[in-house]
Amino acid sequence: MAKELKHCSFCGIEASASVPMIAGTEGHICEACVTLASQVVSSWGKKKELTEMQGPLPKPAEIKLKLDQYVIGQDLAKEILSVAVYNHYKRLKQESNKTGNLGDSGQEVEIGKSNILLIGPSGTGKTLLASTLAKIVGVPFAVADATTLTQAGYVGDDVENILVRLLDIADGQINKAEWGIVYIDEVDKIARSPEQAFGTRDVSGEGVQQALLRLVEGSQVKVSVKGRRKDHNGSDTVMIDTRNILFIAGGAFPGLEKHVEKRLMPPKTSIGFHAEVSNSEDKPTLEALLNATQPDDLKRFGLIPEFIGRFPVLAPLEPLDVDALIQVLTEPKNALVKQYQQLFAFDEVQLEFTQDALVEIAEKAIERNTGARGLRGILENVLRRAMFDVPSKGNVERCVVNAEMIRGQAEIEIVERASAFENADTLGLLASGGQS
Repeated sequence: MAKELKHCSFCGIEASASVPMIAGTEGHICEACVTLASQVVSSWGKKKELTEMQGPLPKPAEIKLKLDQYVIGQDLAKEILSVAVYNHYKRLKQESNKTGNLGDSGQEVEIGKSNILLIGPSGTGKTLLASTLAKIVGVPFAVADATTLTQAGYVGDDVENILVRLLDIADGQINKAEWGIVYIDEVDKIARSPEQAFGTRDVSGEGVQQALLRLVEGSQVKVSVKGRRKDHNGSDTVMIDTRNILFIAGGAFPGLEKHVEKRLMPPKTSIGFHAEVSNSEDKPTLEALLNATQPDDLKRFGLIPEFIGRFPVLAPLEPLDVDALIQVLTEPKNALVKQYQQLFAFDEVQLEFTQDALVEIAEKAIERNTGARGLRGILENVLRRAMFDVPSKGNVERCVVNAEMIRGQAEIEIVERASAFENADTLGLLASGGQS
C-alpha cells in the first residue's frame, strides 16, 4: 500500500526535506503559511486600531477649509499639505481594508509617501500650519525641533527621540505610531556650515542630516522604551517601521533667495562702455524667488543631496504684507485682537482698535522683520499700561486704541461709565421735558 504524501492544507505544497510540515488534527501546514498566518492575525489587530483611530475621510478641500480658519494666506502651502494628509489617510484606509486571505497573490500596489519641505521667512506660519494640522488629523502628530538634535554618540537628543515622542503621543501603541505624522521644525539650522573646518565633525549639522536619512526614508528603527510600557517580551526596546510615517520639515532658510537669484540671474561680468546697466526694478520679489527654489539651491544652502532627495515636495510660503498681517490680527478664530478683547471683556471692558491702529501695528511688525510672530509683542507693549490700570478703576466702559497710541504719541483713550447719579439726573431731565 503506497504511503500517502503529506501536503499543506492551505497552499497544497508537498512535504519534503526542505519543506517541513506541522501536523494538526485533520491536516498539515507549512512554514511559509505559518508565517503568512501570523502576519494576517497581526493585521487584524492593526485593522481594528486603525478603524478606531480614524473618523470620516476628510477631503483636501475640507482640510484646507479648516486650515483657513486659523492661518491667513499661504494657499499654495495649504493646498500641498491638504493633499499630502488626504493621501496619508487614503493609505490608512487601504491598509485597514486589506482582507488578509492566505491565498492573496501579493500583487497589490504599494503606495509610497511624499515627504514635504516647507520653505518661508520667519513668522509666515510654518509652525502654525503644523500645529493646526495636528488638530485636524486623526493620526498621532509629533512636533520635533531640529536644533536640539545631535549626531548619535554626542551630547543632545538622538534622532530616534523623535519616534519616542511619537510613540508617547500614540499612547505606546506601535501600530498607531507607525501611521503618524512628524513635523521637524527649524530644519534649516542643520545645514552644513561653509565655514566648517575640513576634517572636523559637524555633529549638529551635516551629522544630523545623515542620521535623519534612515528615519525619513523608511526603515526598522530600534527605539528605547525605558520607563514606559514594555513590549510583550519584556524588552526595553521596540522596533518601529517608519515607511508609512509622513515627515514634514520646515525652516526659514535665510539667504536661500540669494542662491536662487544667482541661478536665475547670473551676475554680469562684462565691463566698459558696452556693459549692460543693471536695473534694480528687474529684480524678482522674495516670493517669486522662493517659488522658483530648486533642489540645487538647497544644496548650495548646505543641505546634503541625500537629505534633499527624501523631501521631494517643496512648499514655499510667501512673506506677509500689511493687508495679510491685518487679517492675521482680526480674522482667524484665535486672532490676537479677539484674544485681547476677550481679556478686557473679563473685566467688563470693551476694547476697540481703529483701522489706522491696525495698519500701524502691521507696518511696525514688517519694520522689525518678525512677521506674524512679532504681532503679540507689539500688542503686549501697547496694552500693558491699560491692562495694569483698568482693573483697578472699575468704572471703565471702553478702551480705544488709535494710530497715535501705537506710535507712542498718545495714551490709550479710556471711556468711563456714567455714574448712577448722572443716570438719575439724565432720567429726571427727560421726565421733566428738559426743563431744569
